[in-house]
Amino acid sequence: MDNQLLPVLLLLLGVSGSWGQGEEPEGPSEVLPEEPTGEEVPKEDGILVLNHRTLSLALQEHSALMVEFYAPWCGHCKELAPEYSKAAALLAAESAVVTLAKVDGPAEPELTKEFEVVGYPTLKFFQNGNRTNPEEYAGPKTAEGIAEWLRRRVGPSATHLEDEEGVQALMAKWDMVVIGFFQDLQEEDMATFLALAKDALDMTFGFTDQPQLFEKFGLTKDTVVLFKKFDEGRADFPVDKETGLDLGDLSRFLVIHSMHLVTEFNSQTSPKIFAAKILNHLLLFVNQTLAQHRELLTDFREAAPPFRGQVLFVMVDVAADNSHVLNYFGLKAEEAPTLRLINVETTKKYAPTGVIAITAASVAAFCQAVLHGEIKHYLLSQEIPPDWDQGPVKTLVGKNFEQVAFDETKNVFVKFYAPWCSHCKEMAPAWEALAEKYKDREDIVIAELDATANELEAFSVLGYPTLKFFPAGPDRKVIDYKSTRDLETFSKFLDSGGHLPKEEPKEPAASAPEAQANSTLGPKEEL
Repeated sequence: MDNQLLPVLLLLLGVSGSWGQGEEPEGPSEVLPEEPTGEEVPKEDGILVLNHRTLSLALQEHSALMVEFYAPWCGHCKELAPEYSKAAALLAAESAVVTLAKVDGPAEPELTKEFEVVGYPTLKFFQNGNRTNPEEYAGPKTAEGIAEWLRRRVGPSATHLEDEEGVQALMAKWDMVVIGFFQDLQEEDMATFLALAKDALDMTFGFTDQPQLFEKFGLTKDTVVLFKKFDEGRADFPVDKETGLDLGDLSRFLVIHSMHLVTEFNSQTSPKIFAAKILNHLLLFVNQTLAQHRELLTDFREAAPPFRGQVLFVMVDVAADNSHVLNYFGLKAEEAPTLRLINVETTKKYAPTGVIAITAASVAAFCQAVLHGEIKHYLLSQEIPPDWDQGPVKTLVGKNFEQVAFDETKNVFVKFYAPWCSHCKEMAPAWEALAEKYKDREDIVIAELDATANELEAFSVLGYPTLKFFPAGPDRKVIDYKSTRDLETFSKFLDSGGHLPKEEPKEPAASAPEAQANSTLGPKEEL
């Protein structure tokens, strides 16, 4: 996997429910659960090993049962295995009333069909022997994450707070605590609050209905309060009496306000950066080894509060392993300190006009100018190589793309690629052979463009490789090529003027850029 960052992508980053790609299991059209046979269920590393005969027995014996459906050949399953075993050990040490188990999916097709397993690993949680409606696990792939997710299902997801001492004890133990102040604990808002607490594993939750605690914290109505040991120290979310507590609104509020005003970008923080779903990211590039650069963070942080929830302030240390971030913005380390703003939905990038001093006022002014449409976005482009048109395959960059691709006298076939993309590397010989075949045709140009280093106003490249044909003529027509990537099919396509006589099988392309949690700048290759 490439480690590129793409804050487009990267927006939804939080934790993904997908646990990897797997083949769709096949099995009989109908499966009836068998009666328990009484056979002993084996264990491996603290994990029950189940099959179609022993699953029913396990469901009867264990009121809370987590089952991992895995495949022996699955790399994601192998990565999960030690964490899954550690989670079982953690819970066993606490005497938690929950058991972890696993099923070899390919060996048990009737079970994978029954429980609609379409990829590996898939984790399902069964309670009280209910076989028909298990809950699918979509939490972290770590031992503590799995254990905490299960704790909040077999035990309380929030602490009932009766007095100030209890509140202070909870707040002293954790950096962030979410407390729901509800006058009636039986109302639906309370149920919504507890439902959120079950899945927000990175926060600790409490609740109270005590009038003296309302008074202590200056509250007169139902309110969810986030207490934190940084920045503003507290953020309040009043409950609307008319509409009640909205789960989505509260979740977004907590994600936004649980983040520091300035977040340093690294592999640990990137998932949360994109989970915040804030469309605008303002990046300050500094060299943390230089004292004068570190001093700029005070002004950067001072500018942030008015933009909370609208612009996410991020610090990127150019002295750390962040060259991929610099490349994405077309920057060099020696250009720090500098600012860049990106809208992760449109992927448009913005830079200050000229060189500016980094002050609270200049940072705020830059943000406002971008948000008000007063600054035009910029496009990345490499310099035009002196020999760009000397070989059979012509080299395009952002600066010469329009002139070549939309030349009215030429039929131009362009490969948009990423240097790290294995699909691109696989098709490279066929592309070279195609260019060699048509090198003497004045009306045909075979070209390529590194889409990770060059951006185009006309369209965005959403996967690698992307192949587009630009036929001669004044219409600026663009035809997407989505067929087999070999010399014979390419040739048929060109000879027919951008059409194929019949549908050819399609080949995969690397996945499109989206907002990935652990990558801010660039699409990733398919597994």
